[in-house]
Amino acid sequence: MEPFKNIYNKTEIVKLANEIAVVYPPFELEQFISYIIDDVWEQKELKERLRTITLGLGEFLPTDYLESLEILKKVHHKFNGLFHLIFPDFVEVYGLEYYEDSIEALKLFTQNCSSEFAIRPFLVKYPQLIETLKEWTKDENEHVRRLVSEGSRPRLPWGMALQNYKKEPIKVIELLELLKDDESEYVRKSVANNLNDISKDNPKVVKEVLKQWYGKSKNRDWIVKHAARTLLKAGDKEVMEIFGYRSDDIEVIDLIADDKIKMEEYLNFSFTIQSKKTLGKLRIEYKLGLVRQNEKMGYKVFKISEKEVSNTKLSVKKAHHFKYVTTRKYYDGIHTLIIIINGKEFLTKNFELEGCS
Repeated sequence: MEPFKNIYNKTEIVKLANEIAVVYPPFELEQFISYIIDDVWEQKELKERLRTITLGLGEFLPTDYLESLEILKKVHHKFNGLFHLIFPDFVEVYGLEYYEDSIEALKLFTQNCSSEFAIRPFLVKYPQLIETLKEWTKDENEHVRRLVSEGSRPRLPWGMALQNYKKEPIKVIELLELLKDDESEYVRKSVANNLNDISKDNPKVVKEVLKQWYGKSKNRDWIVKHAARTLLKAGDKEVMEIFGYRSDDIEVIDLIADDKIKMEEYLNFSFTIQSKKTLGKLRIEYKLGLVRQNEKMGYKVFKISEKEVSNTKLSVKKAHHFKYVTTRKYYDGIHTLIIIINGKEFLTKNFELEGCS
């Protein structure tokens, strides 16, 4: 599989240099390419490659930021996808002191990819930008409207954290209120992701929003469900009640699971859920308690299914594949399986995992 960082490759860099040279003839095309594709280029990861190109633009474009920005605005439409991030990144690196021109450029550039990372330092330095974002919620372009939500996420992956909004998210909530009924699924998904971010630091605030939005429309219900995923995984009782998940009269019986497995094998397990009345809405999950290198336990929740059950009893079978992955390191030892129904932990069983090294 092609490494993700190869989005930033020599072919695209040469294309960029050629496009700039058309609109700005003094551009030192060959020197620019050599500056970027140096002896350590192959060792650089995605974000480092992105920033290297940005710094190259700063080195070979005019020293006047506004003049350079006009050049980039003339060629940016020739590019899209993640490579296009070089344009808002240039604004982030060189344009922080030029508020109005830079914000308008980010609005333009976001329409070809996204300015969600670059706009964040401006939100920190210029609190009044929130008022501009409110106006952008009415923009005809869905990419601009999405930038309002995605750019204001307190915990945006890959992006700098917005500490003020992590602490006090009310101004972000005001933006999301204006976008909650947006016609674009692209925008609504961003709204949900933003709320999910906020729930990690301000769960009470988000739970109030979820209660107000749920049941008003199909699209709002989707946002609420997607926004609540962290709280649902945590088994938050208030959130469970929003969606009609009950656990007070449910039992889990007959948990059967493998006692010992090796890496690259499956942990097979089964159990039965029962109640004296119809089971109704069920969110069926399991938690694995995994031994870490420090011999402490780390936990991860996995969803099996969500369903409406009209019977009083349901049998469940599942197999969890313990395969080698780059995002998780397994260790030999005694691990734990925990069955979770509607956010409540029920039966637990230990099993031995070996062959991890």
